[in-house]
Amino acid sequence: METVLAQKIKNIIFDYGNVIFEIDFKKAQEALLQLGIANNTEFFSHKSHHQLFNNFETAAISPAQFREGIREAAGNNDLTDQQIDDAWNSLLIGVPPGVHDVLLKVKQKYRTFLLSNNNETHYNYIVDYLKREFNMEDNAALFEKAYYSQQMFLRKPNVEIFEQVIKENKLNPDETLFIDDSPQHIEGAKLAGLHTLLMTRHPRELEQVLAENHIL
Repeated sequence: METVLAQKIKNIIFDYGNVIFEIDFKKAQEALLQLGIANNTEFFSHKSHHQLFNNFETAAISPAQFREGIREAAGNNDLTDQQIDDAWNSLLIGVPPGVHDVLLKVKQKYRTFLLSNNNETHYNYIVDYLKREFNMEDNAALFEKAYYSQQMFLRKPNVEIFEQVIKENKLNPDETLFIDDSPQHIEGAKLAGLHTLLMTRHPRELEQVLAENHIL
């Protein structure tokens, strides 16, 4: 990002997965294969996935309905709730050391927000993880406001989800940067008029990425 552009940025909207919190799609794919879903890489991947996941991320279906969808895809009605939840949560690795401190440093200079495609099962796991590992109640202290798809009934890359964050917080899109690891989400943000930065590095390098782009 050019220095001139960086100088006019006043607000930053962060994605969560693989920007702040490390996730591993291959682990989930392997776990789904173990459950009996043979077309696991088409069923669930970084760039595209079965409609079941979109529905779960927008709270169009409940955790129980999501599990039924997994049982149906696996052709196995005997899969337990715990087996399915464990497989689904297997992609959640964690927050690298120091990343929360970086976010607090950014918050001192900018208005910061979190915008995450999430779902009830992952959200509950993450909240438990943050309490256990960092003695944090949730992500609220790290941002001015945290937004999750399943609470908004919208998901990225739909332009409406970006427009809602912009409107609720009276943000000027031309002064706002969106950081995400998914190219399709970046395209949605651009439609809302936001400046964008594609995160292509490990979350442990967030501070370095921000420094290289003249944000920190």
